[in-house]
Amino acid sequence: MANMEDIRWKQRFQNFEQSLKFLEQAVEIKNPSIVEKAGTIQFFEICFELSWKVLKDYLTEQGFADLKFPREIIKKAFEVNLIDDGQIWLEALANRNLTAHTYDEEVADRVVRDIKGKYYPELMTLHQSLKKSL
Repeated sequence: MANMEDIRWKQRFQNFEQSLKFLEQAVEIKNPSIVEKAGTIQFFEICFELSWKVLKDYLTEQGFADLKFPREIIKKAFEVNLIDDGQIWLEALANRNLTAHTYDEEVADRVVRDIKGKYYPELMTLHQSLKKSL
């Protein structure tokens, strides 16, 4: 069983890594149009979803099998030093939930700024941390 979990997190990590490459391209756009902002938010949503799921799979493999929800997974990942800033991750979770259900240009502008300035760097840190575990 542990072997399948080990494989699962590594496979999910590959998907996370690919989504991070797309997000990186979106983040590098200097003056994004409204469509590019929407794309950045969409890539963030996908990448963030994969990030907490890869954390769940990794933590399960490490013996923390009782974690089910993103908030508790983020808290445990912070507790065991897989992520650096638990508060930014919880904020990213709230913004992911917000953008997934509403659309407002002002909210989009703020979220794109947060993605570029806070969330993307945290996702990159997670990527580097997990890459060392491969």
